[in-house]
Amino acid sequence: MRILFLGDVVGRSGRDALTAELPGLRARLKADLVVVNAENASHGFGVSPDMVRAFLAAGADVLTLGNHSWDRKEIIGFIDGEPRLIRPLNYPPGTPGRGATVVEVPGGRKALVINAMGRLFMEPLDDPFRAVQAELAKHTLGAGGTVQAILIDIHAEATSEKMAMAHSFDGRVSLVVGTHTHVPSADHRILENGTAYMTDAGMCGDYDSVIGMQKGGAALRFWKKVPGEKLAPAEGPASLSGVFVETDDATGLARRVEPVRLGGLLAPAMPAV
Repeated sequence: MRILFLGDVVGRSGRDALTAELPGLRARLKADLVVVNAENASHGFGVSPDMVRAFLAAGADVLTLGNHSWDRKEIIGFIDGEPRLIRPLNYPPGTPGRGATVVEVPGGRKALVINAMGRLFMEPLDDPFRAVQAELAKHTLGAGGTVQAILIDIHAEATSEKMAMAHSFDGRVSLVVGTHTHVPSADHRILENGTAYMTDAGMCGDYDSVIGMQKGGAALRFWKKVPGEKLAPAEGPASLSGVFVETDDATGLARRVEPVRLGGLLAPAMPAV
């Protein structure tokens, strides 16, 4: 199975690049499954129902969220009716939406996508490790299993927490990829027991910025510890950043993992298919 994961979509620049480029990118990579983190799509804070529809129409199979899940209030009444939009699994019981979803992919196969959120330097949510463990207990991976691929988006600030998640479930999932910090890491690799890993997928946004936000106002916050102007997304050409994984059909584990970078300021990276 060929899996494309794209990091946090930030603002209009990221949205426009995603909707324009994703159809061609999906075809170019012959992707069976496309997952996109959408939690910063609306002016950097949350995502609206119309944006969800546009991203799905452009070729995303599943959209994940994070700490800005509820910044657009209308998503609260929308998320229960859209199983392809998931929020972190470790929100407390009774929170709207779901933290995992199973989608069908070509060839009669199925993929499980899990969204979890870290707790170091983040909101004090329930334990993401135990939440993921409980979700994985419902499924078996591989040709004869309930699903043929499993992807975990760990939305976290600390690289240590992302790495710990990957090593905890190495050999049980196809891919563990980090989001939230908006800077693509260079540590993509296949772990000892066959799980693909990347600490952060980066963002789909303008990199002439401070993690996707306009430079002036963002930098001023570090100079003056007083409330300033509201942060706004940078509006220059966006780079699409993410990771591409190819799995073994028999085991569901990774055979190949490579970075994806397209457009904007970053050096391009495109897997050959």
